[in-house]
Amino acid sequence: MIISIASGKGGTGKTTFSVNLAHALADRNDAVRLLDCDVEEPNGHLFIQPKFSEQFPVKVMKPAWNEQLCNGCGECAKACHFNAIAVVKDNVLIFNELCHACGVCAYVCPEKALVESPVEIGQVQAAPEHQPFFFAHGILNVGEAMAPAVIQHVKKHIEQNSINIVDAAPGTSCPVVETVSGSDVTVLVTEPTPFGLNDLKLAVGLALKEKVPTGIVVNCSDGRDDIITEYADRVGVPVLGRIPYKREYAEAYSSGQILVDRFPELKATLLKIFDGIAALVGKAPPPPPRDESLAVQGASAGTFVTGDATQYKEIAIISGKGGSGKTTVVAALAMLAENSVLADNDVDAADLHLLLKPTVLEAHDFVGGEKAMIDAQACIGCGACAENCHFGAIGCDEETGICQIDELACEGCGMCQYVCEVDAVTTRPNVVGQWYVSNTHWGPMVHARLAIAEENSGRLVTQVRGVAAEIAKKHKKSQILCDGPPGSGCPVIAAVSGADRVLIVTEPTVSGVHDMQRVLDLSHHFGIPVLIVINKADLNIEQSERIESIAREKKSRVIAKIPYDRNVNDALIAGKTVIEHGKGPAFEALRQIWQVLKKEL
Repeated sequence: MIISIASGKGGTGKTTFSVNLAHALADRNDAVRLLDCDVEEPNGHLFIQPKFSEQFPVKVMKPAWNEQLCNGCGECAKACHFNAIAVVKDNVLIFNELCHACGVCAYVCPEKALVESPVEIGQVQAAPEHQPFFFAHGILNVGEAMAPAVIQHVKKHIEQNSINIVDAAPGTSCPVVETVSGSDVTVLVTEPTPFGLNDLKLAVGLALKEKVPTGIVVNCSDGRDDIITEYADRVGVPVLGRIPYKREYAEAYSSGQILVDRFPELKATLLKIFDGIAALVGKAPPPPPRDESLAVQGASAGTFVTGDATQYKEIAIISGKGGSGKTTVVAALAMLAENSVLADNDVDAADLHLLLKPTVLEAHDFVGGEKAMIDAQACIGCGACAENCHFGAIGCDEETGICQIDELACEGCGMCQYVCEVDAVTTRPNVVGQWYVSNTHWGPMVHARLAIAEENSGRLVTQVRGVAAEIAKKHKKSQILCDGPPGSGCPVIAAVSGADRVLIVTEPTVSGVHDMQRVLDLSHHFGIPVLIVINKADLNIEQSERIESIAREKKSRVIAKIPYDRNVNDALIAGKTVIEHGKGPAFEALRQIWQVLKKEL
């Protein structure tokens, strides 16, 4: 059995569920394998503490430029669909962060001045002797964009005669598609908040588009999860179980403890959930629900107030992992900061609009590259397209020999069109989402929605940032507050590069500290000054002190500590910001954050 554990958004308890389910099953002598495919921010090992005895580099073929052979014709730059190559004064510049290792540039180069050579983008580590179960994970190098290539290598450790629990990344873009593909069941871990429901809808759409039987687990349930139950009933996806909201669970998690060892009642709950998972195997899933879009109310619904700033600063607010409170902090700052533009760069699972309730003035389709199509009448079945596709997105029918393209696997690089000798391949612009210009009570807002299971989230982030910058210049705004994506891959690279400051929101947990270090390194890679906010700072004092120590080592600093406050959860369940909710210690801490940040800027 292959069980993929996904979440739509980060921080819902996906990894905690995966780790503790593996332990619960292994304790009753089931053969279990746990594979952590959240390769941008792998966290499972922090709880399992395995001793890795096997390590494998993951390499892809990327172009290397031979200056002596190059004539500066620029064909490589014209052919690159990812803007990863530029030719400036006869010099070829290759932008590694944008390169998708498709091979097109080397194929079209008339002088063979570009040659593909293996480049290590990450690694897979395995602990086959670990007890009580096998564990492996992948680690994508900081600054790299090709998470699916690493995930493919992690999944090579799947074993037919075991229960394989595969922990996916948050969101619904290509890394999650790669993880979920081929699963017998997908379990979606969510929370009973508007954020949780919004992102659950995206994750359900992805799993059902992949035709995988799907179930839901509600984490942090306090008996007020009707919004999840009603949605699950409507789309025909069962709720497999609920894990209660308890501070003692959060405290144990923060120090990396295995919860089922300490709380026997949780072990019984997880085993009952597994019975529900097993019952889904082989069942036909319901059809995917229709994608939702935001309604446009038109330009007459509001205009932007012009400020008096001569220039603006851009603050990218990121977290490394999801669920650390990043969007909650951004929404609060939006209400406290004057003369701002708001940009939700978490295009894969945008949530800021749920709290700020914007009026949508404009909506635009976003074309993120191209998709290839094969004309079955023209195809002669030579297989050249399948042979040259670097992503395994093309297969040939055994009976007819006609080649077909898997749209979810296609990266839109155009290689198949170049190699087809009978012109059977055509490409079309690929609409991968929408971007919006909206108005809120606290200023203009630019946000977007990446379509389910689509690629090019990095490009869509760049589009959102670009439009926000235009509005800031035109209306003389003082700052752009950017809600960034989780992780450290392509979307985050697009969100932070060129920003004036990065503000990391983290939690005092083993996973929060680990992921904070990853995005600290990423920010330093781009030379951006970093500030840090510790959310739920009193949950684990030892980990909070560790965060401050790391910040000092990395020439950064902690500017605020937000205490663990049940008022925050109450505000989110009510669909309000902490500032609107207007009470509790977190409310006071957020007010102080803006005062410190304003002085910093």
